[in-house]
Amino acid sequence: MRDTFNRKIDYLRISVTDRCNLRCRYCMPEEGVPSIGHGQVLTFEELFRVARVAVELGVRKIRLTGGEPLVRKGLIPFVERLCQLPQQPELTLTSNGLLLADQAAELKRVGLQRVNISLDTLKPELFEQITRRPGLDQVLKGIDAAEAAGLWPLKVNMVPIRGVNAGEIADFARLTFEHDWQVRFIEFMPVSGGLDYPPESRLPAAEISEVLHAIAPLAEIEPKGPVGPARLYRLEGAKGVVGVIPAVSDHFCGECNRLRLTSDGFLRPCLFCEDEIDLRTALRRGCSDEELALLLRGAVQIKPERHRIAEEQVIPTRRRKMQGIGG
Repeated sequence: MRDTFNRKIDYLRISVTDRCNLRCRYCMPEEGVPSIGHGQVLTFEELFRVARVAVELGVRKIRLTGGEPLVRKGLIPFVERLCQLPQQPELTLTSNGLLLADQAAELKRVGLQRVNISLDTLKPELFEQITRRPGLDQVLKGIDAAEAAGLWPLKVNMVPIRGVNAGEIADFARLTFEHDWQVRFIEFMPVSGGLDYPPESRLPAAEISEVLHAIAPLAEIEPKGPVGPARLYRLEGAKGVVGVIPAVSDHFCGECNRLRLTSDGFLRPCLFCEDEIDLRTALRRGCSDEELALLLRGAVQIKPERHRIAEEQVIPTRRRKMQGIGG
């Protein structure tokens, strides 16, 4: 599938639930947000059907997201079914790590290839401040379990926020001296208004890079295979690599290859636009695979050239918060 800007669309992010066991300040308000009703969430059978048709159209990578995907019961059999698709798409998962210690080995057994873990601080008190929940020790156990299970390359995603955790960039980067991980620093993206951290909390990629250069000599790594959004580097003497994702200051929209399926069955061609295509209604009235394919192709055709959040003076209160879209 190619969009109107000739980008090859071969990556589908599937949100299996809008529920989460954290309340991160840059994602949702303290009281949380109303959960989607049980009857509105796509069943695993419906999610699998969308994935199967997408793969038949050329999707070669699927990422499972949430909310927190590991809170949904029945996830592991769903992962196993996806791994049995004849096209064998790359299958990955993004998690906050709280439940990963108990599930990593089984996820690997059924075919999951790797996992990205979101972690924004190594300090227990700050973890609780950012997420409004305790649990740093459990997340670290989840990282260890993922590594032991062979979910590799292990990627740890950190969002530096000015005045909050930006002072820990060096601490995260130094993890790569001891571990063969990808530690990636993602520019804070103000997805919607009304949250605790305003747009000026964003630490630009250039400032993140300055901190990394101060630790040790930094060598850029030429990517192997498909190019993702991260610019990868290796600190001299490190086992692992660090990455910087300039999601706002130097967006990667020109190479964007993804669609996002929300847990309630709406296909979004871009994280930051409000355009959505309703797949749930079509699925539940018994649409054919051919009609479903047309809807997927339609989403590709309305994919915008790029987002414009760096140009927005005021971040609008969008209909969906991040947990309702899928990380």
